[in-house]
This record gives sequence, C-alpha cells and structure tokens, in this order.
Amino acid sequence: MTKFEVTILGSSSATPAYHRFPSSQIVNYNQKYFMIDCGEGTQFQLLKYGFGYNKVDHIFISHLHGDHYLGLVGLISSMHLNGRGKELVLVGPPALKEIIDIQLFHSQTTLRFPIKFIPTQTDQPEIVYRNTEIEIETIILDHRIPCTGFFFKEIKRPRKIVKEMLEIYNITPDEIPALKEGHDYVIEDGTVVPNYVLTTDSPVPRSYAYCSDTLMITSFIEQIKGVDLLYHETTFLEDMLERARDTHHTTAKQAGEIATMAEAKKLIIGHFSARYRDLLSHLEECKTTFKNVELAKEGITFSIEN
Repeated sequence: MTKFEVTILGSSSATPAYHRFPSSQIVNYNQKYFMIDCGEGTQFQLLKYGFGYNKVDHIFISHLHGDHYLGLVGLISSMHLNGRGKELVLVGPPALKEIIDIQLFHSQTTLRFPIKFIPTQTDQPEIVYRNTEIEIETIILDHRIPCTGFFFKEIKRPRKIVKEMLEIYNITPDEIPALKEGHDYVIEDGTVVPNYVLTTDSPVPRSYAYCSDTLMITSFIEQIKGVDLLYHETTFLEDMLERARDTHHTTAKQAGEIATMAEAKKLIIGHFSARYRDLLSHLEECKTTFKNVELAKEGITFSIEN
C-alpha cells in the first residue's frame, strides 16, 4: 500500500509552551513531502524528526497569524544556505508573497532556488495541488482573519485487470482502458461479460483533513464526509466556550462533535492554548463526543490506512 502518513512537528497555539512548538505538520504521500503551516521553530523540528531541508517541496499556510507562518522565512533562508536548487511551492493567503518578498529584499537575499506562489481564496474550496495519485483542496474555515484548511484526497485508481481473463476472452490492448473504467465486455456473438469477472476494484481512496483555527462550523462537513483522519484544533476546553467563540476557536468537545458529524474514522486534536500544561483533559473531554481520538503530540506519525 502506498505510504500516506502525517507527522506532527508542532501543536501549540499562539506561543511555544511546555516543550510544544507552534503549528506545523508533514504529510508524506508516497515519499512526496508536504508541509502544513510553519510556526516558529519548525526548521528545528524538521531536522529533529529526520526530514531535512530538501525533502519538502510544497508548503501550505492556513492563515497569517504568526504561530502558523513565522518560521517560514527562517526555513527558506536555511534552504538557501544549504544549497537548495529545486523549486519550492508556497500555497497560502495572497499577502504571504508580499511578506516573503519584503524580508528577502531587506536582507538583500537572492535565493538560489525559485519560489512558485499559489494564492488561496476564501470564498469557496479550490484544488491547489493535483497529480495522478492525490489532490489537495482547500477547506473554508471561520477565523478572525481569512483561514483555510487543507483536504488531502487520494484519486481513485482504475480497476485492476485480471490477466488470465485477457487470454480467455481474447481481449486486445485497445479494449483494456474501457474495462478499467468499469465497462462490461461484449463478445462478437453478443454475449456480455460482466466487468467484475474481468477486473477487481482498486483500493478505497484514503483522505486527510487539516482544520486549523476556526469557530465550530458545519459548512465543510459534507466536503470531508467519511474522512479517514481528521485533524481539528482544540484551543480551549468547554469551560472556556465563550472565550473560544470570542477568538474564533473550538473546544475539545466541539471538535469531537465535528468528527462525529463528518463520520471521521479517527480524530487528532491540537493547537492547544499555552494555558494548558496537561492535555489529558482535552482528550477526556473530546472522548465524550467522539471516541477514536488522539492528541497531536510532536514527533508522532499517524498512518492513514483503509
């Protein structure tokens, strides 16, 4: 099975706290590495957990609060100093490009590698990356400033041909594409051979949804319905619900409710306020509304399997 996993680099909100770094994650899909958010100190975590500077080719920034992007310029600078030559793709709010350009200009830095910038929009979801195996779509969130999550979805593969049947029915190479698409096969005498005799279904596509800073909203539930792994922020506990609403954040209980409505198979929670040293209460509160949940502890890798 193709590797599809998420490694937590940072899980703190606003500031580093209790050995927790601000938000950042690595998604590894088939040895292609995508970074989501890049808070302060991310490059240290990147090295600590064995990813290095040159594995990451795409960085996705959810929004422009500092705990989600202040590590980005330092990381880009280190990539430059370590001799990176290949293109880096940045996906994020339109103003992110200006922030990067200003810092590079005033430090009189001319990078050794090109940066391609893809601006995100917040009026409707959009596909910001796609190859033959996976696509990444934005999720519209509700925070104090424009904010998007990211939805990683495998592209369903064609059905697999049962090779022995090719000889039995004298099927030519030109006829195979239609079979992979699910069509039945018609013999010259008019006999119909059902597709399921000739092919087997491909694996069910897997998915991962990253929902960063947001009020509890349900507008994206249908978009991520049935998601295999859901990351949702849980800045506060339920006894600080009013504070969560005022700051456009979510409680642990609410994150569990979202996971239940989305029919998620597994939930990981993070973006913990610096006021909390012990996170067991987050886990226990979330389990009152969704059982299969884990804390987004730094260094842990979550594998996404069928």
